[in-house]
Amino acid sequence: MKIKVAITLFFGMIAVILGALGSHALKEVLSPEQLESFTIGVRYQMTHVLLLIVILVTSYFEERVKLISFWLTVIGILLFSGSIYLLSLQEFIGVKLSFLGPITPIGGLFLILNWGFLGLKALKNSPR
Repeated sequence: MKIKVAITLFFGMIAVILGALGSHALKEVLSPEQLESFTIGVRYQMTHVLLLIVILVTSYFEERVKLISFWLTVIGILLFSGSIYLLSLQEFIGVKLSFLGPITPIGGLFLILNWGFLGLKALKNSPR
């Protein structure tokens, strides 16, 4: 549990750092479209950090469900937000990363699957 909490809080810290970076330093070097994409990555990351916190502290779901949901979310954040960050910054860092384009929807799929998985488990969950 300690590692999952640390990963969650680390993701939250990174979202705040990248959000501040985007709001200040990157405004000068990214196009409006690149900055908007970068901001979407930050927004989705922080939204899913909040989901991770709820998953970790709730007693509604059994531990196995929480574990699966945790890893679906972590993988989704890494693939979705991570690829958006890198794609948004590729011109700035001078490395062509367009091959990452297909990774973004795969990350989104992990996030979607997680929400659906939790929804189905909630429907099946019997009152305690």
